[in-house]
Parts: sequence; C-alpha cells; structure tokens
Amino acid sequence: MQSSKPAIVLVHGLWMTPKSWQGWKQRFEAAGHQVLTPAWPGVTDDVEGLRRDPSVLNGLRIGTIVDSYASVIADLDEKPIIMGHSFGGVITQVLLDRGLGTAGVAIDSAQSAGIPVLPWSSIRAGFPVLGKPWKARGTVLLTPKQFHYAFANTLTLAKATRVSEEFQIPGPGKPFFQAASALLTNTGDTRIDYRNAVRPPLLFIAGGEDHIAPPKVNRANARRYKAGSTITEVKEFAGRSHYIVGEPGWEEVADYALTWATLRATPTD
Repeated sequence: MQSSKPAIVLVHGLWMTPKSWQGWKQRFEAAGHQVLTPAWPGVTDDVEGLRRDPSVLNGLRIGTIVDSYASVIADLDEKPIIMGHSFGGVITQVLLDRGLGTAGVAIDSAQSAGIPVLPWSSIRAGFPVLGKPWKARGTVLLTPKQFHYAFANTLTLAKATRVSEEFQIPGPGKPFFQAASALLTNTGDTRIDYRNAVRPPLLFIAGGEDHIAPPKVNRANARRYKAGSTITEVKEFAGRSHYIVGEPGWEEVADYALTWATLRATPTD
C-alpha cells in the first residue's frame, strides 16, 4: 500500500555521492516517506572507482544536473518535497522555481544567481577549485587538510579525514566556476525568478560554523526572495559545519527539516 505521505527527493552536493544521505534516507523512510537519492550524472557510490578515474564528471554543468533531477521528479505520481545540501541546495532552489516540488529545504546552500556575498572563508574553502582555472572542465579532489577546513571543521582532522575517505569523490570544477560567474548578475544555470509568486515554500538551513556557505550567505539568499510573496525562512544551527548532514547531531537537523517541510508543503495538483 502506497504511503499517503509525500515523497522526498534528496539532492547531494559537490564532492559527495548519494551515500552522504544514508542516515537521512533511513530516518525519513522510518517516518513513512518514500525517499529518493538520485545521483548527479556520472556520480555513483563507488568512491574508490571515481577517485581512480573521474573523467566521467569532466565538464558537468549545473543545468545538466538540474535537468536530471527534473526527469526523476517527472516520473513520480505527485510532486515531492525536495531537500538539497551545498550545491544540492542551489539545485533545489532552481527545481522549486520550476514548480517541481511542494516544499524545499536548502541546507548550507550555495547561493543562487545574483547574490554577491562571498565571505573570506568561502573564498578560502573554494580556492582549491577557483585557484585552478585550468580545472574548469576537469575535477578536483580536496586534500585532507582542505576537506577539514571546508567541510568538517568542527571535527578533528583525523575524524574529518575518515569522513573524506568514506564519502569524498573528485568534484567537477564547472559548477564552481558557473556559480562564481553569476555572483553579480541573475543569469546562467542558477538563475531564479525571485518574484515567482507561486514558488513553493523554501527553508534555508545554515550551519553556524560553516566555512563554505556561512549563515550570512544563506540569509542574503533568503532576503532576495522577499521581493516575492511566498514563504521563505532561515534556520541556523549553532556550532554546525558544512558537514551538517552527517556530523554528530544531524538527526536534529533532519527532524527540523522534515517537520518544517511537511507542515508547509503546498497541495499537489
């Protein structure tokens, strides 16, 4: 018998695979939801294999990723709740702007187009990619120290390195350069109609210690939507890093996201 509860689509971010959602998937399924964790085109949970040969990810664009998720959602009987982490957060925003979900949660989200906020920690965390323009069509694997600073700065270096070894794959450089080129103007693959009056409710979740997408980035992104008339909120979790979906205490974040989204989800057609 099919559950009456809405399906949930979880969108992973750069350097990660669907495996990074394993705790959230199990938790939401236990709550009675169908949960889908599609991969970006070319991405699999074979971390070691992708580290050996990441060429399948060369040149991967944000628009291609968004279209692949839109195709998955089109096959569902009803529109789902969409949740995305990091670059998955901006993909969530674009999908909601297309009207493909009933509610969305953008977690430690990369900013959508036209949000010119770039704190020093974001520059430092992104420099392993942005500092190598020749990698714009290639991939970059973070070193343990780079991963520790960017993703898991609330953990010890040793614990962060174990997370990296289990989950990190080489990240395609193209999305980083696309996002950077759209900081000043609302153009490109991350363009949003911020006045979209029928856009489903959207929650930004920010980690207080996130280096890649600090709370000020998420708050600036949310403020841009205030020109519209739909629900847009921000929830900050103090002491959380960019690895907010997996670090100790992730259950609190997952439960908050699920409760918020199910209470505010718009009726399906």
